[in-house]
Amino acid sequence: MNLTETHSVPKFITPIRLQEYGVGIFNSAFTKSALKKAIKKKYITVNNTIATSGTILRGGEQICLSIPQKTHLYKKLIFPLQVIFEDEYLAVVYKPAGILVSGNRFKTVANALSQNIEQSNVIDATKPHPVHRLDYATTGVLLIGKTNTSIRLLNKMFENKEVKKVYYAVTIGEMKSKGEIILDIDGKFSKSYYNLVKTVPSKRFNKLNLVKLEPVTGRRHQLRKQLSAINNPILGDAIYGIENLILQGKGLYLHAYSLSFKHPFTDEQVCFKAEFPKRFKKIFPSKIAELTAITNCN
Repeated sequence: MNLTETHSVPKFITPIRLQEYGVGIFNSAFTKSALKKAIKKKYITVNNTIATSGTILRGGEQICLSIPQKTHLYKKLIFPLQVIFEDEYLAVVYKPAGILVSGNRFKTVANALSQNIEQSNVIDATKPHPVHRLDYATTGVLLIGKTNTSIRLLNKMFENKEVKKVYYAVTIGEMKSKGEIILDIDGKFSKSYYNLVKTVPSKRFNKLNLVKLEPVTGRRHQLRKQLSAINNPILGDAIYGIENLILQGKGLYLHAYSLSFKHPFTDEQVCFKAEFPKRFKKIFPSKIAELTAITNCN
């Protein structure tokens, strides 16, 4: 049994690669990576011809996605999410620690969205889907697309670095007041800026720092690897932390605080924030209260 979806390309479009145009048009392959995988596995045809990574669309084509499905019973995931914002095109939810954004597991944010997000009334409405990722242990703001067009546009905005992301982390050790971190990650350039917000003494860790982080690129585990590289690993990081200074059982002290961007449909400059986890507040109560009182995303 195959899961099949079709899409008709408008006749009047500028020639564009299938890999770019196809992001978000199929429920079963929302993201750029999922689309690439479907093309590689020969699940996609254009006018009944198997598509490749070099396929160009010129308008009027019929695209078909056909994925072989295993027959098994599905359980419904019951997992309430805090919805920070929602309209017909997109939503913003709070991602808690200890859950994957998407993937092959049953318990993911993606699988929980249909019960937390309203179906859009726009003509190309589709199943709500995350348009970027946060690590399993990271908390904070997660952007969701609700229509095929919004998913495609939001993905493009992330690629073009038109979405400003602000994180906060608790790091270990002596640290400069601000800086730029450039690091090669898996053969790719990565860059982030940091500002030291507050430092408190610690018997075990000598110093704990509340640090504001602004990533320019978006590599896997980027902030965790970068801070480890300058000898200021994130508190609770069991992978990139210093062996004898790893805090067990308290989680990773990394929080996706805010997203700022121009809404692709209203052209309004929007800014969404996620409340700090309690573990941040215990270490820096007054500073977190001060940051929480600020209405903008800076």
